[in-house]
Amino acid sequence: MKTFSLTSILRFSAMPVFFVAICAILLRADDALQPIDVSAFVDSAHHWRNVHGSSDNPLKPRPGHPSYKPEQVREIAANVLLFQCDNGGWPKNYDMCAILNDEEKAAVLSIKNRKTVTFDNETTHSQVAYLAKAYAQIKEPAYRDACVRGLDFMLSAQLPGGGFPQRWPDPEGYHAYITFNDRVMVGILTVLRDAGNGVNGFAWLDTARREKCRNAQERGTACILACQYRNAKGELVAWGQQHDPKTLLPAKGRGFELPSLCAQDTPEIIRYLAGFEQPAPEIIAAIRAGVAWLEQSKITGIRVEEFNSTPVKFRFHDTDIDRRVVNDPSAPPIWARMYEMETNRPMFCGRDQKKVYAFAEVDRDRRTGYDWYGYWPADELSGLYPAWLKKHGFSKK
Repeated sequence: MKTFSLTSILRFSAMPVFFVAICAILLRADDALQPIDVSAFVDSAHHWRNVHGSSDNPLKPRPGHPSYKPEQVREIAANVLLFQCDNGGWPKNYDMCAILNDEEKAAVLSIKNRKTVTFDNETTHSQVAYLAKAYAQIKEPAYRDACVRGLDFMLSAQLPGGGFPQRWPDPEGYHAYITFNDRVMVGILTVLRDAGNGVNGFAWLDTARREKCRNAQERGTACILACQYRNAKGELVAWGQQHDPKTLLPAKGRGFELPSLCAQDTPEIIRYLAGFEQPAPEIIAAIRAGVAWLEQSKITGIRVEEFNSTPVKFRFHDTDIDRRVVNDPSAPPIWARMYEMETNRPMFCGRDQKKVYAFAEVDRDRRTGYDWYGYWPADELSGLYPAWLKKHGFSKK
């Protein structure tokens, strides 16, 4: 929408009053923009501002680096366009809301030709979703074009079995695995579902792309169902952080991320599956089994306590605290992040890549730089799942 300065409005002061009033409304047009949720950018922004150690990042935050507010849609959308790479994807661990000076913008432009980009830390699918909503409000063609390029990039990254890797194109190692960690699969498929249905900002999307998005989302959902682990008894249980695209079994990620069942990613997958208005029998079975596993895997009577300790600098983070598990009969149920696939025993690992069963045996780097315990399933078990049962008229059994 074209905007007018106050000076230009005053030039028309001799015109009829109603004309001046219309110009004043146009001047205030941006004030009427609805803020767009930026919470999906928080993970990458946190890594940019607080996690160090990346040698290929040409843009570093200034102390107290300022940010745009959610209502500054044009400014944030301009950043999203600036960071988009030539292949249509986005690099991770930058803050889409950061206020950048000319030198910093030039640093961003230096990575435009980066070939392999990522879906890690809620990257790429979050930018696509933001641009869709921005275009729905402002009708700026650049937003639409960048959003479509991002969608096309996401569609190109789908693996033959329907999953999505952490990086694309030409991923190597665990980056090529079907990735549930950091909402890769769930984030992408949620956006594809919205795009295919023309909702959450995608009402403008052309029919051909809607169909492609629907097909890709169906294949991705089938992949999720196929990845749900069956234990030695043949029972469906949960999902891992990443799965081998050939065997579909949980696979090793980083050195301290051993094959396991994950209580952080499983509830997010359940939330995605619960979003189907008419769930197929296999989706119903997957949700019930996943919820049963989460109920079985909760831990009572403990909590994780932080306490002050000697300041230390690790490769990726600095810390002046440490963590320990303490007994607390009044504590709410908590979950370990990782469980052994057959014993369902909570497990941990340090950078030495050795599995341990006690949190205290993890090196301080990983004790303070990784979330080994959390309350991730609480909302799904107390709110989402009961509401889902009621909505569809299902019994608890």
